[in-house]
Amino acid sequence: MEEVTENRKVVKPDSNSPLISLIVFKLGGEEYGIRIEQVKEVTITPAITKMPKTAAFIRGVANIRGDIIAIMDLEERFKIQSDSNVGDKRHSYTLVVERQNYSIGLVVKEVPQTLTLSVSEIDKTPNILQDLNINEKYIDGIGKVDKRLIIILDIYKILTFEEEQQLIKQ
Repeated sequence: MEEVTENRKVVKPDSNSPLISLIVFKLGGEEYGIRIEQVKEVTITPAITKMPKTAAFIRGVANIRGDIIAIMDLEERFKIQSDSNVGDKRHSYTLVVERQNYSIGLVVKEVPQTLTLSVSEIDKTPNILQDLNINEKYIDGIGKVDKRLIIILDIYKILTFEEEQQLIKQ
């Protein structure tokens, strides 16, 4: 049984399984989710200023509520071909993730939605994907909702230690 309200979908758990809330968005044609506690805020992406000598997946920096933060393009980071049919052509949205030493913005092309599901609806990442050494095992699991599969990311593991150090220095 499920309940839908605006951009929020709550899936009623089958048992006493704990619930996890996600921010869900699309990259390419696939759905991805980040645990809601890893996201500080969601905002329309402001003007981005390009920075020299940064990785290709860092679009530049932006002023978000008075803080200058690096803006990361997850499609570029994961080498996912952009789906030109996804999202509002006028706006992109930025998920602001705050770490102890830095903040970073993650650009998505459509309005992110919240989704709550039970832990029992999340499968482990198949071993073959983890064995391919996909960037420090940043995939937390695969959520199953109806016929949808949502790749759940641990956003704190997306950057390597060296990349984090570069952000801290900026």
